[in-house]
Amino acid sequence: MATGLSLHVGLNKVDPAKYGGWDGELVACENDANDMARLAREAGFDDTTLLTPDGTVDNVTAELRKAAGRLKSGDILMFTYSGHGGQVPNTVGSDDELDDFDETLVLYDREFLDDELYREFARFDEGVRILALLDSCHSGTGIEVREVLSPEAMKEQFQTSDPNRIENTSRLMPVAKQYEIYQRDKEFFQEIQRALGTGNGGEEKVNALLISGCQDNQLSSDGPVNGKFTGTLLEVWDGGTFRGGYRAFHRDIVRNMPATQSPNFHVTGRPGDAFLEQRPFTV
Repeated sequence: MATGLSLHVGLNKVDPAKYGGWDGELVACENDANDMARLAREAGFDDTTLLTPDGTVDNVTAELRKAAGRLKSGDILMFTYSGHGGQVPNTVGSDDELDDFDETLVLYDREFLDDELYREFARFDEGVRILALLDSCHSGTGIEVREVLSPEAMKEQFQTSDPNRIENTSRLMPVAKQYEIYQRDKEFFQEIQRALGTGNGGEEKVNALLISGCQDNQLSSDGPVNGKFTGTLLEVWDGGTFRGGYRAFHRDIVRNMPATQSPNFHVTGRPGDAFLEQRPFTV
C-alpha cells in the first residue's frame, strides 16, 4: 500500500526583526494550511502543519527531508504553502530564470528561493509523486516572474488602484521591501544561488505537479476565511465529491475564479500521465 505524507505551511505574519520592521500581516493563511491538512488527513495522508512562527526555513527543510527519507517509488508527497510571494534577482546562478529573478516563498525568518524548494524535491526517490499547491503571488510556475498586473487589472481584482491597499489585500511582498531586503542580504542570496549552481536545484531530477494560485504576472488574493485560490479549491473538492483527474480539477477551479487570478497547471519533469489522471489527493 502506498504512503502519503503532506506538509502544510501557512504564515499570517513574518518576523519583523528579519524583514526590516515589516511583519507582512495576512488573514487567511493559517486557515488555508489547517483546511488543507484536514483535506489531506481525510484522504489518507499523514499530515504535518507549520503555522506562522514555525514556518521557518529550517523547519520546512527538515520536514521535507524527513519525508524524503520515508517515501519510496509509488508514494506521494503533498506540499502546500499559503503566504506572501517575493522575488530576488538571479545574477550569479544559472540562466534558467527567463526574467533574471528567483521566485521566493516568504517564510517566517527569510525568503526561501524556488531553487531551494526544487533542491528539496530532488531528494525524493524517483517515482515518488510530488504535488505542490502554492497560494501566493507570482506562483504560476514557481520559476518565472514577468510583468505584474496592469493598473486596470489590479483595480478590477482588488477594487482599488492604491498600491498600499493592494499590498494589504494580496499576498505580494511589497516591492520596496523586496528591494530593501535584497540589498541588505545580497551576498547571502548570491551565495545560495552559486551553491545551487545548475538550474533549480536539480530540476531535471524532479517529477512534480504544481497547481498555483495565479499566473506568473498575477497576484493572489487574501480573504476573510481562506485565500481566493484555496477557498475555491475547497469548494470544487466539495468534501471529496469531485470526480476526475488533476487537469479536470484545475479546469474547474479556474472556471470559478475571476479572470484577474487564473490558477496555473505546471508540470516539472515527467510525473507521468497515470499520476495526472488520478483523482486528486489519491494516496
